[in-house]
Amino acid sequence: MSGPGSQAPGPTPSARGPAHLPRQLRSAPAGPRRGNAPAGQQAAVRTSCAVPSLPARRSSGTAAAPPSPGNRSRGAMLVPALLVLLFCLRGHAGLSPHFLQQPDDLVALLGDEARLPCALGEYWGLVQWTKDGLALGGERDLPGWSRYWISGNAASGQHDLYIRPVELEDQASYECQATQAGLRSRPAQLHVLVPPEAPQVLGGPFVSLVAGVPANLTCRSRGDARPTPELLWFRDGIRLDGTTFHQPLLKEGTTGSVESILSLTPSSHDDGATLVCRARSQALPSGKDTAITLSLQYPPVVTLSAEPQTVLEGEKVTFLCQATAQPPVTGYRWAKGGSPVLGARGPMLEVVADASFLTEPVSCEVSNAVGSANRSTALDVQFGPVLQARPEPMSVDIGEDASFSCAWRGNPLPRVTWTRSGDAQVLGSGPTLRLPSVGPEDAGDYVCRAEPGLSGLGGGAAEARLTVNAPPIVTALHSAPAFLRGPARLQCLVFASPAPDAVVWSWDEGFLAAGSQGRFLVETFPAPEGRGGQGPALISVLHISGTQESDFSRGFNCSARNRLGEGGTQVSLGRRDLLPTVRIVAGVAAAGMTLLMLIIGVTLCCWRHSKASASFSKQKNLVRIPGSSDGSSSRGPEEETGSGEDQGPIVHTDHSDLILDEEGALETKDPTNGYYKVRGVSPPASPDSCMIPLQMKRPRIFNLP
Repeated sequence: MSGPGSQAPGPTPSARGPAHLPRQLRSAPAGPRRGNAPAGQQAAVRTSCAVPSLPARRSSGTAAAPPSPGNRSRGAMLVPALLVLLFCLRGHAGLSPHFLQQPDDLVALLGDEARLPCALGEYWGLVQWTKDGLALGGERDLPGWSRYWISGNAASGQHDLYIRPVELEDQASYECQATQAGLRSRPAQLHVLVPPEAPQVLGGPFVSLVAGVPANLTCRSRGDARPTPELLWFRDGIRLDGTTFHQPLLKEGTTGSVESILSLTPSSHDDGATLVCRARSQALPSGKDTAITLSLQYPPVVTLSAEPQTVLEGEKVTFLCQATAQPPVTGYRWAKGGSPVLGARGPMLEVVADASFLTEPVSCEVSNAVGSANRSTALDVQFGPVLQARPEPMSVDIGEDASFSCAWRGNPLPRVTWTRSGDAQVLGSGPTLRLPSVGPEDAGDYVCRAEPGLSGLGGGAAEARLTVNAPPIVTALHSAPAFLRGPARLQCLVFASPAPDAVVWSWDEGFLAAGSQGRFLVETFPAPEGRGGQGPALISVLHISGTQESDFSRGFNCSARNRLGEGGTQVSLGRRDLLPTVRIVAGVAAAGMTLLMLIIGVTLCCWRHSKASASFSKQKNLVRIPGSSDGSSSRGPEEETGSGEDQGPIVHTDHSDLILDEEGALETKDPTNGYYKVRGVSPPASPDSCMIPLQMKRPRIFNLP
């Protein structure tokens, strides 16, 4: 049907142009020219100039009868006929309509204003616009199209089409047509752009992820954006890579919203990070953003420290296990050298440091609902030298090289030196001592010594013996001289490494290694202690029963042999004579007899003298009466003591209270029963007495009248 605003029924919708024009003047679907035709072809494309016969117009002053239906139709035909006539006259005059400006393809945003220009020259006829072939009408205001109108100076041939506001249904192909000149402009395509809306991030605005676990974030466009928007991911203004673009198909085969999938493996550092999904297109180059915040669930991030980190052995150390986790920490587990520390559950562990902490780190494992993490640290424990490997004894053949090794552990590393036992000279330093081409003089004990550490603790020494394998060394031991025809004993000491096969005694007419032979007997046994480094020592004894003169004049050989050679020595038997011994015994006997006779004589003399003294004592007694009535002062007990040489005057009485016991001793009988101290005093010894008078202590003695 005709465009909006027509006043009479018109042709079918396929016809172009207003309905009131004759059919031969309407623009047909095919045949009319587009734009300006060349001058030589204008006659071919002009419409026919035959003017139908029109009825005569009546004067305006004459009263007219009511027009009949036939008159009305003839009047309606008059105006078009005049226009055609005018057009034909102009064509014959050499002037033709043409486009001064034609519409171009246009892009307009939804809601904006669109303008499609159209300008005609040498044409004052009817101009109309079509949309996808549908005529919009010939009026300037385009009735029925509220958002459409034609604007411009019609007298100058300006006929621009305006659309405001632009909607999606306005996207179409538009033409400007000069219907009476049979002109059509080139089609102009109006593209309507729809700006994208802010996209949607699934799970936003807070997206919960697990650290270390790959995840996909989906950003989806919304609305009917035209053209299809581009979805981009940003973090801190930096575009992120690793996205996948996806546009699903609907059931009818058309496309729906688009999606952008960001693949990432978050870490604990991404907790709280902000990601932006931006939808942009030609309609909105700046785009629209949607931001999300990442909420990370992650296993504990552990930090393990020790205070102090460097410690002396025996001091206390505190370990602190700090962790950040989402969700919160649920438990702690401590271990040392891979073995659990019993009873340790919290974030702190206190221990007493020892050397083992240097090689057995302490570890802390922290857990939460997502997972667990473990950290370990080793202490710098300073301790004195500790012997780890002792030097091993060595046995080498003479001329070969020898080496000793020992191992000390300490922090800091101890200084190791080597010396010989009993000698302060340092032979070497380090864990190994090498002795090239050893000889018998190198045999002995070697000492591996470590000095104490900075703490003054530890240190010590370890010994090892070097045995030099050499031919036996035989030494004669002291043998006591023997009497003729008496027993004798000869000894030798044998050092040998390896041990000798046998120790052999030999003399002029024979030899003996073990057992007995005639007057000879051989015994061999280990010595109590061998000489260091010269192998085990043996003592071999040759017993001789009933020595003969020849035994004292000849030599006895003690020899030994091993795989490296033979060694020996000569032992002589010393002789002890009988005459000097008899003389000594006789002299000793004579001296003994003389001494015995002297003792007997002295004893008899003393016995006789003591018998005479006992007889004299019966007649004379010495009485001392302390505290006498003459007024003389008595002496204290401390003055009662005196020597026999200081005796004062004594009083002799006829009392016979002193009796002589059976052994000749004097016994004083006190008639006062202890009231007076009565003491017997022996008379002074005569010069010819054989006994020395006994000096006696006494108090002061007063003479009695």
